[in-house]
Amino acid sequence: MMCDETIVVFADGPTRVFEERRQAMAGSTEDFDLVVIGFGKAGKTVAMKRAKAGDRVALVERDPMMYGGTCINVGCVPTKTLLTDMARFELGGGDGAKAFKRAQQRRNALIRKMNAANLQMAEAAGVQVILGEGRFVGERTIAVRTEAKERVIEGTVVVIDTGSETIIPPVPGADLSRVYTSTSIQQIERLPRRLVIVGGGPIALEFSTLFSGFGTEVHIVDNSDRALRNFEPDVAACAQGVLERRNINFHLNNTATLFEKEADGIRVRLADGSVLEADAVLCAIGRKPATSTLDLGAAGIEVTPRGAVKVDEHLRTNVDGVYAAGDVNGGPQFTYVSFDDHRIILEDAWGADKGHAGARSTCGRVLPTTTFIEPPLATVGMSEAAAVGEGYDVVVRSGLIADMAIVPRPKILGQTDGMAKFVIDAKSDLILGATLFCPDAQELINAVAVAIRSGMTATELGSGIYTHPSTSELFNALLG
Repeated sequence: MMCDETIVVFADGPTRVFEERRQAMAGSTEDFDLVVIGFGKAGKTVAMKRAKAGDRVALVERDPMMYGGTCINVGCVPTKTLLTDMARFELGGGDGAKAFKRAQQRRNALIRKMNAANLQMAEAAGVQVILGEGRFVGERTIAVRTEAKERVIEGTVVVIDTGSETIIPPVPGADLSRVYTSTSIQQIERLPRRLVIVGGGPIALEFSTLFSGFGTEVHIVDNSDRALRNFEPDVAACAQGVLERRNINFHLNNTATLFEKEADGIRVRLADGSVLEADAVLCAIGRKPATSTLDLGAAGIEVTPRGAVKVDEHLRTNVDGVYAAGDVNGGPQFTYVSFDDHRIILEDAWGADKGHAGARSTCGRVLPTTTFIEPPLATVGMSEAAAVGEGYDVVVRSGLIADMAIVPRPKILGQTDGMAKFVIDAKSDLILGATLFCPDAQELINAVAVAIRSGMTATELGSGIYTHPSTSELFNALLG
């Protein structure tokens, strides 16, 4: 049964529209039990597990700098490494530019190590890693342009896991050298004195925290009518105040209309007629599925208007034996979601991983998220407005971290900014959602997610015995 909120209907049976072309190449085609396109979390994990099970597996990756996927090389791991060093700098002080350079060096060393380790793990598992750009030439047939030649490979099962790529806003001057993406700005040569960030989502917020921590004056240009628009309004207002005290300035209900080169910087013209002078611009308006080079039409694989590969709740495409996992299928863009995707595919394609109740699917997943500002901002489940909109009789338990006398850890850390909020069903006492803006929120939100998945009540979570001093004592403070 498909999720109520996402219904995708596919015609029965695959249509082999390129059968003649495939047969013409059959003599030179290499056969595999599994072909994975892209070295992302889901793809590499499925590839290694099936190779260890004895299958002949090929993993196609076009960029040697991306062995291991986006998270390891340009996403979660490198950015959180920079943020960790930023937090250490804020505690110790000193020269921000020099500290930023040291953070970049540590980031690069870690990524080189993890990149190499991922390649080694895949090859040790028996995966044949093919360096080259792949494109479909049939339903499960892929032509891979390598440095030496073009190889044609075919898989009984094919997993598309090519991830996502930065959306560049259609603003004149977006190709200037001082305009960066979330990938390129990690390697910026000098710490900017002033940085303009176009976009107000999690990527923008994290980079604003990172650069402001090293001493940069940051300006966020966001077309929303309020900052942190995807979070509970009261928590968002609290977080906005914290960010503004970090020298982060919000320009709301606004957009960038022109980037202009200056002798020693860049000028950003805004829709309201104002002008911002900066050393660098970061475009952070979001990411889109990376499908443009795959020639999905040659396989008859259906895509959404945004270019995402259409899948059902078991991550099957409309072509028999072809799956899509991670960012490329248009779902939530988190590496841990991609990891769960690999479990769904393993079970559906090979009957693996059945040690749980019911068949795995994307239906009903409880997905916690964390935006790594200071302190972290984490959420799970429904907001208060969404719960009321769905007809729940809602009880809200919330409070400022500084006011929680029985939660001393934030005071020990010198980080008492923030608040926590729980949305609870008054009839059942079940937790419908939570937002935690406090130290250790990235860890605590996982406990709340487990409580929601398991049907634990708010009272039960609040009556737990938690180590002291720990931020988890906020469960006692608000729910006990």
